[in-house]
Amino acid sequence: MTSLPMPADEAEARAVQDTLRARVVLDEPGPPPGTGRVTGVDVAYDDERDVVVAASVVLDAATLDVVAETTAVGRITFPYIPGLLAFREIPTVLAALESLPVDPGLVICDGYGRAHPRRFGLASHLGVLTGLPVIGVAKNPFTFLYEQPGPHRGDRSPLLDGEEEVGRALRTQDGVKPVFVSVGHRTGLDNACAHTLLLARDFRQPETTRRADSLCRQALREATA
Repeated sequence: MTSLPMPADEAEARAVQDTLRARVVLDEPGPPPGTGRVTGVDVAYDDERDVVVAASVVLDAATLDVVAETTAVGRITFPYIPGLLAFREIPTVLAALESLPVDPGLVICDGYGRAHPRRFGLASHLGVLTGLPVIGVAKNPFTFLYEQPGPHRGDRSPLLDGEEEVGRALRTQDGVKPVFVSVGHRTGLDNACAHTLLLARDFRQPETTRRADSLCRQALREATA
């Protein structure tokens, strides 16, 4: 994994994004859905104490059984700036991933990849630094536009910035709000949507995200008790 020093300010952070964005790999399809391992990463904050906790949960892609899980506790060292949230999370997320006893396989972020104003959200940032295939599955469309997909599981529609498709709105359960899937690194968009559907068997969000969210919240409670 590659590590970088924390940028000193907003301008430096944007320069880092510009440099790393050129390293994003978009011409690989990614691992076949339903095979190997998939890992969810998520973070929880205590802003009053400047504490951030990251969790990584590895699942068997076929059974969704937990293979391994880890957490890491860090300090918030970068301010809240829309479009630059990755800099608040990346160091602790990397620490959680590095402590896994197994290869994580495909990583799923609760956030964005290409669906980002600078085309470099957390999923892309994490992919470039780790070299792993990464996708972003977010709960809202950020600043982008889309037509509502059909009402059934698997229905989808383009997530658009002007005429550019930066991701897809994907219905993971009949009649529930869509999630927003975007490529991070070393995966294709069709493949990312297929993975998301397989991981969201019973709920709106992928099981990777649900388990990582629960684990990091529990770890934050313990870290700040």
